[in-house]
Amino acid sequence: MNNSNHENNRRQSAVIKQVGSKADRKLKAKQTSHRGVWFGLGMMGLIGWSVVVPTLLGAALGVWLDARYPGKHAWTLALLVGGLVVGCLNAWHWVTKEHKEMRDTQEDSDD
Repeated sequence: MNNSNHENNRRQSAVIKQVGSKADRKLKAKQTSHRGVWFGLGMMGLIGWSVVVPTLLGAALGVWLDARYPGKHAWTLALLVGGLVVGCLNAWHWVTKEHKEMRDTQEDSDD
């Protein structure tokens, strides 16, 4: 019978830990779920700049190379497109990261 009491205490302890863990996750989800409009606008700005900056840097480097080393092909267009590709990949990274974070928060709040 002593063994049975020990087993019951272990089960209760495990249940208490599980309930506490879920409560902590729900509190964290509630705190981060009220990001609001400003967060969305800030994220749009972050994504926009993450595309614009590499594109402009590529174009500027291309103009500089075209002025220093003129040739048959224009560096400006090639590096502008290269910067745009890098910027789009960067934006995709940010959007994927935020989407995963939102999905994880939603799953935690559903528990």
